[in-house]
Amino acid sequence: MLLIVALHLGLTGLSASADTQQVTISGVPDVLDGDTLDIGPVRVRLHGIDAPETGQSCNAGGGATWRCGARAAMRLSELIGARPITCDALDRDPYGRIIGRCRADGLDLADRLVTEGLAWAFAEYSTDDIQAESDARDRGVGIWQAPTQTAWAYRDDRWARAVAGAPGGCPIKGNIGARSGERIYHTPWSPNYARTVIDETQGERWFCDEAAATAAGWRRAGE
Repeated sequence: MLLIVALHLGLTGLSASADTQQVTISGVPDVLDGDTLDIGPVRVRLHGIDAPETGQSCNAGGGATWRCGARAAMRLSELIGARPITCDALDRDPYGRIIGRCRADGLDLADRLVTEGLAWAFAEYSTDDIQAESDARDRGVGIWQAPTQTAWAYRDDRWARAVAGAPGGCPIKGNIGARSGERIYHTPWSPNYARTVIDETQGERWFCDEAAATAAGWRRAGE
């Protein structure tokens, strides 16, 4: 059962951290990736961490790789199970997502992912999980098994390469399903990005950022 509690302000009125700190969001979520989930109509990004992207692989010992992005998303789902979670809203990001500190039966989900080596502490925005990251690095677990590319470097690299070959330098692909008619956009780090071909004569589009794609009625691939 979904429960969304907004104290003093409706969610549509949130625009700054001073506002979002007055909001608590609760319910059984749908996990989108290792650090993003939906609680009903509200999209929440876990505060203070950056998990590997869904299509990202990380290095392991001996030169092997593993699907760290898929594993992070799976582990977040495991930690939550079928339980409702509670998120204290802290801010709203440029894509309209709520930045929240989320817990399941008192378990801080972001902290646990960092502790298990399935996310980086996003020190640019928060120092909350710096110690947990240091401990995970010392133990060599998860993303710390071997030197590997961070999630933000992975996105930057994919973005830069896609921009170079995209019309007008706008690399996000707005695809329309041939059978379903669904409007889905693919970022350069989406698993099916390379296989997605845009046909502008059929109403498909290129977008310069995710906010523009969302505003035009497209949803992110995998949601």
